[in-house]
Amino acid sequence: MSDPTVSIKDLKFRYRGEKKLALDGISLDISKGEFLVIMGASEAGKSTLAACFNGLIPHYTRGAIKGDVIIQGTNTADSSVPQLAENVGIVFQDFEAQLFSTNVELEIAFGPENFAVPREEIGRRIEENLKYVGLEEFRNRPPFTLSGGQKQKLAIASVLAMQPTILVMDEPTTDLDPMSKQGIFDITNQLRQRDDITLIVVEHETEEALHADRIALIKDGKLVQVGTIEEILKQVELLEELGVMPLGIPNFFKNMGHATLPLTPDEGIETFHKTGWNISEDKYAQLLDKEKLATQHDDQPIIQCRNLEHTYPNGVKALNGIDLDIYEGEIVAIVGQNGSGKTTLAKHLNGLLTPTNGDVMVNGMHTKEQGVFKIGQKVGYVFQNPDHQIFSELVYDEIAFGPQLRQVPEEEVDQRVKEALEAVGLTGFEQEDPFSLTKSGRQRVAVASVLAVQPDVLILDEPTTGLDYKEQRSMMDMVRRLNDQGSTIIFVTHHMWVVAEYAHKVFVIKDGRILLDGTTRKVFAQEETLQASYLRPPHFVQFSNQLGKIFLSPDEMISCIERK
Repeated sequence: MSDPTVSIKDLKFRYRGEKKLALDGISLDISKGEFLVIMGASEAGKSTLAACFNGLIPHYTRGAIKGDVIIQGTNTADSSVPQLAENVGIVFQDFEAQLFSTNVELEIAFGPENFAVPREEIGRRIEENLKYVGLEEFRNRPPFTLSGGQKQKLAIASVLAMQPTILVMDEPTTDLDPMSKQGIFDITNQLRQRDDITLIVVEHETEEALHADRIALIKDGKLVQVGTIEEILKQVELLEELGVMPLGIPNFFKNMGHATLPLTPDEGIETFHKTGWNISEDKYAQLLDKEKLATQHDDQPIIQCRNLEHTYPNGVKALNGIDLDIYEGEIVAIVGQNGSGKTTLAKHLNGLLTPTNGDVMVNGMHTKEQGVFKIGQKVGYVFQNPDHQIFSELVYDEIAFGPQLRQVPEEEVDQRVKEALEAVGLTGFEQEDPFSLTKSGRQRVAVASVLAVQPDVLILDEPTTGLDYKEQRSMMDMVRRLNDQGSTIIFVTHHMWVVAEYAHKVFVIKDGRILLDGTTRKVFAQEETLQASYLRPPHFVQFSNQLGKIFLSPDEMISCIERK
């Protein structure tokens, strides 16, 4: 075997001012041309490790470091970041932070210009990488006018233009819709065909790791295991333990006690047909009847939109003829590609935005007539970024603010704070600084602050973004409990597995219009139409669709299986 292109030896790192090691004895060799995916829970050390490949640690991020990171025979401790940048390119998790030029071409040219690449060669690299990421027609556009997926592609192109031999991508698809994610992974799949580039990707989407050569699992700064896709992704229990979402298909076969654990929908179909199992028509009919009973409504909608249109001051028409009904007790998902109008729609449902044309009614009254303060008593809104919502120095004060603003008696304020903290699992955190909590913790504080006002409806904009699988599952289980206690829930999301397992009803938005609506099962059955909206069901749902039945989770399918 030839010498590895990356060799990490007993690497330890502690951030300045921290007691705990962020990296604790990592040793790892990566071969030239390999595609390695690094996975683990939040704060496992993934991004810290990524920052070691190009010398950001230890040269820019200070702390105590031991061990060695050898890049193509050179120790990063002995080279500056600019020197390492000629070999190691990095695309950050916050990719927008690395875009600053006035148009797309200049962004791609910036790196090669700094390496004194001749002008003619820079022009060639611009053309090559625009084509590579599919942005040729956007060459003269300012980066800020691009969609999230296009910005991510531009960040990749600008790094590739420097012709690195090692490309590191830190959670490149975090805020992207499913098809934009697919676009990024199509690029990574192209890159892995090349033998001149080594690809290292920090990723939390397990389905997207299927094309890698190896996966490295990290927990608490330690390397737990490194292995092939087959070796790692079939260990369902280990992945769950580490806060990584196991794939639905091997999860199903494992829970059925089957020895073979397929990974993909096609492998799943082949394995299923060999088992001799049947899907019980009677049990499946009972499943559909139960769903039908749960989604029938004789009462009036709690929220209605009729011919809703919204045009922003800059002339962009974000909503165009939206008609929808949301009933008491439902969990409703609003989905669509980046820029489709999801958040604009959600903000109309509690009066944060008012219609340009058409009507939005809450409890039979027009939102224009009620105002955001009055509607806020009935419809609470939790923003995508909890830091845009939190402002108090103590968790208690943050949650008490809404009831106090509405002049609720102090004794009742205490009770509401207590109940809200209990609902989100933060009892005992009253005197904590909310900004000292994790993203998941801050998200829960934001939810609790809205719950304390005791609204009938709770809207959550991307409640699981930036959370690992365990945190996502915990957040959505909390949402389901709130629904069981009587709250109507509306959430916007890019995570299709969350929609599959938690939503009763789905509205698919495309170009400001409703493309599809209905029960989650009905919507996920229409894969081709979903694809037109840059969405796709989770692999497990695709697998069940191919069997002629629509199951939204492994547990649902297991309940309907008959063994011969």
